[in-house]
Amino acid sequence: MAYWEWGPELELGIAVIDQQHRRIVEYMNELYEAMMQKNNEAVGRVLEALVDYTLTHFAFEESLMEKGGYPLTEPHRAVHENFTRQIHRYREEHQNGADVAKKLLSSLRVWLTNHISRDDRDYVSAVKQRLEEHQRSGWVRNTLKRLFG
Repeated sequence: MAYWEWGPELELGIAVIDQQHRRIVEYMNELYEAMMQKNNEAVGRVLEALVDYTLTHFAFEESLMEKGGYPLTEPHRAVHENFTRQIHRYREEHQNGADVAKKLLSSLRVWLTNHISRDDRDYVSAVKQRLEEHQRSGWVRNTLKRLFG
């Protein structure tokens, strides 16, 4: 049983971003499964992967906003940085032996839902029109390769 099912209400209409958000939800489901199995080692592995992937996603998203000329890129980056500090605290607590999975899942679900529906949705119009130009020039492909391998 999945913790959270991806739904159309989370889609922004930018395929590459929707795919990355969907992957974060998949990581959350993996974290839930590890928690349900009481597998602390698996929780740690998924948590590390989730942190790494999220940071890479943020870097890509911020780069996309900059390229799209989105005027609120810096405040959006600040929101990402605040969340990054929060997720690092969860990772640190886990490394110190705390059981953080349930609290982390709840926090992630609320944060991601709100962030996508408010903050991310706000940049869509600015970014979408420029995205097609950047895809033709190869910028998206090259940036994805650089950040995600």
